[in-house]
Amino acid sequence: MTSRRTLPAEWAPQSAVMLTWPHPGTDWARRMADVEPVFEAIAKAVLRFEHLVISCEFVARLQQLGQQLNAYAEGNGLPGRVITVPAPANDTWARDHGPITVDTTDGPTLLDFRFNAWGDKFPWEKDDALNRHLANAGVFGKHPLQPVDFVLEGGSIESDGAGTLLTTSECLLTPSRNPSMDRTAIELLLEEVLGVDRILWLNHGYLAGDDTDSHIDTLARFCAPDHICYVACPDVADEHYSALAAMEEELQEFRQADGSPYRLTPLPWPDPIHDEDGERLPATYANFLIINGAILLPVYDVPQDEEAIRIMADLFPDREIVPINCRPLIYQHGSLHCVTMQIPSGVVTV
Repeated sequence: MTSRRTLPAEWAPQSAVMLTWPHPGTDWARRMADVEPVFEAIAKAVLRFEHLVISCEFVARLQQLGQQLNAYAEGNGLPGRVITVPAPANDTWARDHGPITVDTTDGPTLLDFRFNAWGDKFPWEKDDALNRHLANAGVFGKHPLQPVDFVLEGGSIESDGAGTLLTTSECLLTPSRNPSMDRTAIELLLEEVLGVDRILWLNHGYLAGDDTDSHIDTLARFCAPDHICYVACPDVADEHYSALAAMEEELQEFRQADGSPYRLTPLPWPDPIHDEDGERLPATYANFLIINGAILLPVYDVPQDEEAIRIMADLFPDREIVPINCRPLIYQHGSLHCVTMQIPSGVVTV
């Protein structure tokens, strides 16, 4: 008898959140002083609600982090929540190189998809091996780490926990990821390994400065099985207006498994943020992380932050909203959800 699989929604109970800590050997080298405080803020927010798994290539820095964060957790009456693992890494985007966990009738299984840095855009070999380092260190206990010979990043898929997957065609159908597979073959594979019944494909929507080929977690997110929040651009003069308006129309046409339309909530559009060279950076409020009892919401020190906090409180009335200034993260073209990966309940039990 085949074990039935389910890909949990992000709001399902969690045991831990995974962070791959930046180090001077990454593209963060000249921004370490700016970006480490963001990671520290995320780490401390997570520790209030669940375990934290940190890996870092620099062992001395990892030891410091372990001491600092364990002291923080113990000071808040939460001892034993920090798990540190020395492991090489090319970069810090745990959402995309971390394991994707499915529930099965035999218990949780962690899927180790291939990672090739969003279609071979950057070095990736260390990141692709990181999950095996964590498994060998015992982070996942006795739960299996199953290799899957398919390139897939966690930021490219969004689950409602009830068999529906939301994704983008621009990402999953990019030839630099799985060139031998067409849409039908990809659907069949994802249905088998993730246990999903149907896939909703968005064909429009993008953010300038995004390296991921339109990951769904920058554009549209499930906030309940019948409710999707999404990025909306109200400025007709903005370069994003047409693509995001077309994406909104697609979302309006989507139907739930029972045939009813989804509830839809647009998210604020932050003022443009540019780097030193004038390149627009991908600031998005859709890149939030749902954890036990809270929402970690990226904010960017722009006027729209307050509205984003208010909307998120309306969307998740039973969770604490924890804003974290992620402006430093977007200088490397990602945000809060991109640097985290949740690990469902029952996996990390240290």
